[in-house]
Amino acid sequence: MATITPAAVVPVAGAYATSPSYSGTFIPTLWSAKLNAKFYAASVIADICNRNWEGEISNLGDKIIINNIPSMSITNYTIGTNLNYEVPTPSQIELLVDKAKYFGFNVNDVLEYQSKPDLMNMFSNDAAEQMRTRIDSTVLYNTFKGAASGNFGATAGVKSVAIDLGLDTAPVNLATADKTLNTILGMASVLDEQNVPDSDRWLIIDPATRMSLMNSKLAQAHLMGDPTSPVRNGRIGVIDRFTVYVSNQLPYAAAGTATAWYSGFGDESTITSAGTDLKRRAIIAGHKSAISFASQMAKTEQLRNPNDFGDLVRGLNIFGYKVTKPEALTFAMVQNS
Repeated sequence: MATITPAAVVPVAGAYATSPSYSGTFIPTLWSAKLNAKFYAASVIADICNRNWEGEISNLGDKIIINNIPSMSITNYTIGTNLNYEVPTPSQIELLVDKAKYFGFNVNDVLEYQSKPDLMNMFSNDAAEQMRTRIDSTVLYNTFKGAASGNFGATAGVKSVAIDLGLDTAPVNLATADKTLNTILGMASVLDEQNVPDSDRWLIIDPATRMSLMNSKLAQAHLMGDPTSPVRNGRIGVIDRFTVYVSNQLPYAAAGTATAWYSGFGDESTITSAGTDLKRRAIIAGHKSAISFASQMAKTEQLRNPNDFGDLVRGLNIFGYKVTKPEALTFAMVQNS
């Protein structure tokens, strides 16, 4: 049987010239069966907030009435006197589910045909990760200044009135590791003076503050990693009763002497022509009871694109948040030297 030898690749010349000119080498286009992985910002809100009422929401505009346990009066007792009885009346807080964010994308039939990965699931997973970090940024930006008046500022501490946690225009300069650690210990003392329980305390710091903190010998001795913690939530250990998280979503400041602060994404406040100053930022600490948060992916829909060959996917996430215990929340205004 005769052997068939493949024809050699030869340049095209003469009347069959191509534009651009043919190099003599055939370069095929290959569609990879793998997609390049992405990095996502860590999400912390699900870990630090009170989410007791999350299962009670279903639609945008829902309102949850939260009853606070009332404080009971303690009275001196004298033998033979009549006892007074009070009627406990819980105070009420309204948690309004009035925020919503959505995603929407089109998976073209041609694109899906040419690539082997399940693009629908991959894009949906990406949208979910992006949704989590955007909600983190929104909640942190809109709640951090809801701390009780004695829990922040240059004279923080409801009893000592002597703990420097910085001001908008005069942040604490984290020039040394000891200064960073001292600021964190000051935040713990602020919560102590408010009788906040030792358990379920959390602290959120930015990467630059973490770098400074890790240079402290005391921090290195007491900051302990937890190999069982979820990788995606930014948790790095425990120090002075705080479970410590690192996040890129902390609020940062306007440039110059302005007192405006922006969210980690900069979309919750108009960024002025003065620009931003990423050296000035807030680090936040509190107890899990400080912020109440409720979130739900209300709708996820898939439908055919009426204007093209492909599928449309869209998702709506509704959420609400409120500082329900201001005394259990504190923050420090800090900056790099």
